[in-house]
Amino acid sequence: MTADTLVRPASRLDRLGFSDIVKIRNRVMELKLKGETVLQLEGGEPFMPTPEFIKAAMKKALDDDQTRYAPSSGVAPLLEAIGAKLSEHNGLEVTERNLIVTNGGMHALFCAFQETLDPGDEIIFFSPYWTPIKDLVTFAEGVPVRIPWEEIRSLGDLTDSLRRRLSPRSRAIYVNTPSNPTGDVLSSEQLQSIARFAIENNLVVISDEAYEDLVYGGQHVSIGSLPGMFSRTLSVFTLSKSFAMTGWRVGYMAADLPWMDGLRKLALNTINGVSTPTQFAAAAAIADRSDYRLRMREGYLERREILVAAAQEAGFRCSAPRGAFYLFANVRERLGNDSWKAMEMLLERTRIASVPGSVFGPEGEGHLRMSFSTSIGVLEAAAASLKRL
Repeated sequence: MTADTLVRPASRLDRLGFSDIVKIRNRVMELKLKGETVLQLEGGEPFMPTPEFIKAAMKKALDDDQTRYAPSSGVAPLLEAIGAKLSEHNGLEVTERNLIVTNGGMHALFCAFQETLDPGDEIIFFSPYWTPIKDLVTFAEGVPVRIPWEEIRSLGDLTDSLRRRLSPRSRAIYVNTPSNPTGDVLSSEQLQSIARFAIENNLVVISDEAYEDLVYGGQHVSIGSLPGMFSRTLSVFTLSKSFAMTGWRVGYMAADLPWMDGLRKLALNTINGVSTPTQFAAAAAIADRSDYRLRMREGYLERREILVAAAQEAGFRCSAPRGAFYLFANVRERLGNDSWKAMEMLLERTRIASVPGSVFGPEGEGHLRMSFSTSIGVLEAAAASLKRL
C-alpha cells in the first residue's frame, strides 16, 4: 500500500459534489471586485431580514441561560409549537414522539434518505429538482428515477407516469411542492394520485415542504395528511423560507413512530441536537399567529409580477410560478440551448446573475432560474436591463 493510497479520502465522498451555484457566486464576486454592478437574481433566500420578534426571543433565551445541551429531538416549547402548527396548517395530528428538530431542511432530507434507502433502491422524483437531491440520493446508495415536470403539469392523475417508472427496486417517492426551481405546485388531485400509488405499491414518501407558505392562489396540501399516508410519509419542514431564517439552520420532521427511532439515531450521530437558544427563537417563530406570512407572500407576489413581465417581454418563455420565489424561464429562443452559455450571455449583456437550468437536472437544459426574492429596486433595474438584451 502506497502513501498516496493511505491518504485518499473515503470513496463514498465521490458520490457527493459541490454546488455549481458556488461557481456562479464566484463569477459574480469577480465582477463586483472589478467595481461592476451585478443584479443578483441567482440567490435562494428571502429578501427580508429575520423578524425582530424572533431575534428578541433568541436574546431572551441567551439572557435566561438557555445555553446547555438540549434533548437531541428538540426542546419541549418548540416541539409543542410545531405540533400545534402542524395540526392547524398541515392537517397532521402528532405528538412530540412524532417530531424531531433538525439542523435545517437539508439535514432533515439527509436523514430521510439515509433512513429509507438501501443500496440499489430506486426513488422517483420530479425534474428539474433542487440540486443537492441527486447527491443525497446517491450518497445513500440509492438510484434516482426522474419524471419531467413538463410531462405531468397538465395531468390530474399521475398514476400512469408513476407506473412507467416503477420497478422491483422502487422504494420511495420524493415530493417537493412548491418546487425549487420550477415553482410548480402539485394539486390536491395530483397528490391524491401519488398517495394511492404509494399505498398500492408499498412505497415511502419523502415530502419536502420548504416553501409551504409561498403558494400563490390555492392552499398548500401536506401529502402526509391524506388517508393512509402518515404511516409511510416523512414530512420535512424548515424555518428558512417562511421566516427569513436561512442562516439560523432550523428545520423539523414529522413521521410515524416506526421511523422515529432511526431518525433520532441519525440526528444524535450527526449533530447531537440543534443550538439550544436557536430552538427557543424557532418556537417563537412557529407560535406566531400574526399576519407576517401573509404580508411576506404579498411582497413576493408584487415582485413576481415585475420579473415575469420583464422576462416575457425579453422573449423568454415562462409563466408566473404558482409557488416558491423563482422564475424558471425557457431561454432557448433568445440565448440558445446551452444553459451555462446562456447564463454567461445574460450576465455579460445585462449584468443579471442567474442559475443555469442544467444544474437542476437534464430537464433543466435551455432554462435559467432567476429569483424574485430581492428588492423592488433590483428587480426594476433588471427589468430595464432586459429591455436592452
